[in-house]
Amino acid sequence: MITVPFDAFVGSLEPIPFFAQSQDSKPRAWLLWGDGVRFEAEAAANGRRQVKARGATGWVDSVSLDGESLLEYYFIDVGQGDGILIKTPEFRHILVDGGYPRKKQPTGKSAADFVDWKFVKDYGLKAIALDALIASHNDLDHYGGLADLLDVAQSHDLDAEELTIEHAFHAGLSWWKTASSSRTLGPIEGPSKSKFFIKLLNDRDSAVEALAAGADPRLQGEWGAFISLLLQARTGSGSSTPLQRLSHVTGLLPGFETGDVVVKVLAPVEYDLAGKPALRSLGAKTGQNTNGHSVLLRVDFGRTRVLLTGDLNKAAQQQLLDEYAGDRLQFAVDVAKACHHGSDDVSMTFLQAMGPSATIISSGDFEGHDHPRPQIVAASGVTGHLVVENDEIVTPLVYSTEIARSYKLGKLTGIELDNGAMVEGNALGMTKLHYEETASGALSAKKDYQHSAGTYVVSGLVYGLVNVRTDGKRIQVATLNEADKSWSTKNFLARF
Repeated sequence: MITVPFDAFVGSLEPIPFFAQSQDSKPRAWLLWGDGVRFEAEAAANGRRQVKARGATGWVDSVSLDGESLLEYYFIDVGQGDGILIKTPEFRHILVDGGYPRKKQPTGKSAADFVDWKFVKDYGLKAIALDALIASHNDLDHYGGLADLLDVAQSHDLDAEELTIEHAFHAGLSWWKTASSSRTLGPIEGPSKSKFFIKLLNDRDSAVEALAAGADPRLQGEWGAFISLLLQARTGSGSSTPLQRLSHVTGLLPGFETGDVVVKVLAPVEYDLAGKPALRSLGAKTGQNTNGHSVLLRVDFGRTRVLLTGDLNKAAQQQLLDEYAGDRLQFAVDVAKACHHGSDDVSMTFLQAMGPSATIISSGDFEGHDHPRPQIVAASGVTGHLVVENDEIVTPLVYSTEIARSYKLGKLTGIELDNGAMVEGNALGMTKLHYEETASGALSAKKDYQHSAGTYVVSGLVYGLVNVRTDGKRIQVATLNEADKSWSTKNFLARF
């Protein structure tokens, strides 16, 4: 938890104008419900006050600053992958996943960059302080950006001078290297019809042992490197960050068992096999198991419920429906992050059990996956909670970080060389631009060139960040408009 970094908060459900000068009539930007501000000067004669908000200085109407700190979810546009930052009203922070690492992102950015902006530019702090860091499972498009945040060798890419983490969590299923296998999820045991993974990563001591020289099995590849970075992490008091495996046996997330915001761990479902914790095999393919054994979290605040689903697939969802038979209301929520980026490997019964008023799909442009699938976008609407007012649909709502992202294109008119000379006109047509073409989330690049004349460049980019905010009774979902940097907002009531 950090000290509250703001003097006041926006109280209006409608975005409020943020002016560059006290007498301006045209806003430079807009502030959202719950946005915090720091006072820079006294109120002007026209009732406006100079403040610092979202890393910029400007003027707002003082009467709009009558709000309170909210529970905020930031579904970060990481391309193909997941990245979610949660900020509680008391300014505690949970980071769930981080997308692919920067080196495999065509934008060169991961969730680490947004978290850095949030703490340094928005809060005005010098350090990032996370109360919990969670890798939902051991797929690179989920934990890679977390490694960016932990990797001090990349510190020049971040403005924060320090990172502290009070607790770190993972799902247990891990990538191992053995004398007989270069990459495996570990041994499987059990009766013929029910096989279980029995080699799970557990606490900090377990990780130290699994990374020791000569260990067999030993944590493998980038997953092993990520866990190694976690072992170097420190808490705010300077002690080693505790590392813990999560499952439904955990119950409430350590550190979030009490208070206004309670976090429940609903999956992965853990079994006891000869006195040892085990996870059921969900299929022959490794992806079925890494995805299916994602950490499933439900965040409760006031009357609101939000479900964070990782990459749960149909086999995992059916397992959950069986394990929670008679108690499926555990999955009923106001807001749900769509399972596995909008994949069609999904249980309709599970979608119906969630019945969210709003679904957030974290997806990218990687055509190899083709997410989100159209039938799942439709299913998210069909199974969502229907509210109609004044002959208009209030909910369900379906959002996608990929759809929310937008670009501005500009035609190349000239190239200025280091010596100040300009290449333009006919000479521009003779100039070749060499490039590497990479789809968001893709792991390989296409190299080619084209003549400069008529080439278009990306002159502006609005990331597809989806904001979800609540005071425990009302919920707002907001996305940024490219044209004028205004916000598109939808508001609805919690139903629990």
